[in-house]
Amino acid sequence: MPATIRLTREGVGIELRRGTFEVIVDSHVAGSIEPHETIEIPTDPGQHTVQLRSGRYSSQPDTFQADDGEVVAFRCHGAMVWPRYVASIVKPDLAISLKRG
Repeated sequence: MPATIRLTREGVGIELRRGTFEVIVDSHVAGSIEPHETIEIPTDPGQHTVQLRSGRYSSQPDTFQADDGEVVAFRCHGAMVWPRYVASIVKPDLAISLKRG
């Protein structure tokens, strides 16, 4: 039975990094997510890495273990405060927040 990655894009307030985010699982594009959307991506049990990308901007990669039949949930959003937005110009992996839970 496959494991599932559930990704919810939250937006409390205004995202300064907007648009569609590509969902990258184990270095391969597995789908995309729009604002206020939840998607599910089936995957094999085992260790995986998930990351979001929008052009040159991205989240930091998150490595996790998925057991057979398990749903691993993540929440994400684009930079929502000016200091993080400005910092992401220099360090692009600060542009998108990706958290487990």
